[in-house]
Amino acid sequence: MSLSTHGIGLLPVFLVGLSGSVHCAGMCGGVVGALSMARTRPRGFPLPVRTVAMPVLSHPALFAAAYNGGRIASYAAAGALAGGAAGGAALLTGLPALQAGAYVLANLMLAALGLYLMDAWRGLALLERGGQALWRRVAPQLERLGPPATPARMFAAGLLWGWLPCGMVYSVLVTAMLSGSALGGASVMLAFGLGTLPMLAALGLAGARLRGWLGRRGVRQACGLLVLAFGLLGLYRAVAGLPAGWIDVLCLVPGANP
Repeated sequence: MSLSTHGIGLLPVFLVGLSGSVHCAGMCGGVVGALSMARTRPRGFPLPVRTVAMPVLSHPALFAAAYNGGRIASYAAAGALAGGAAGGAALLTGLPALQAGAYVLANLMLAALGLYLMDAWRGLALLERGGQALWRRVAPQLERLGPPATPARMFAAGLLWGWLPCGMVYSVLVTAMLSGSALGGASVMLAFGLGTLPMLAALGLAGARLRGWLGRRGVRQACGLLVLAFGLLGLYRAVAGLPAGWIDVLCLVPGANP
């Protein structure tokens, strides 16, 4: 995978996923952490699934990998849809002023995500509420799937859980849209998903102790500040028109199309 696509650096997207994965720990951590729990899933369990306990699994690392593989595959599919839709419009590549404005929007979304992670501003929660309509269609499939007692079922659970309404995912989808192609959008969301992977993989092995540490206010504040800094730095770079250099490694900025 290239380190950039259509002027979008994938490294900052990966770092955003890595920093923002404290939010994933709250949204998805219970699913992965339940791999090590020795209770059976209660019948008719309420959603979201973070309250669910799963059967004992002999190879929790394999099941965690299957779940995360499905989750990241869903992110890539959503990115392909977003990037392909924007590419079909063919506007961003033809209008430099519009392209620059769109990159400003992407960095504003990153700044909003940082504030969201810090619990300083909950504006992205509106996006999550907007996604509930889609989730109401997806969630019943988790019930039909049954206890994810095999890697295949765990992969399927990850595929479904990847569509959970999440302000962090939606903010990065704006960047995927700016890639201007289905392949570029999928690459952006794949980089983001891989950034969330270390934290969630660790949750699958460490369980509740790590979730408790990640839930501390100081940890969330630090990660939120880091994501906020990415957004503000990108805004400064995009608006001030600084020459390309090392700063681009940490910024979402407009760049030359290949």
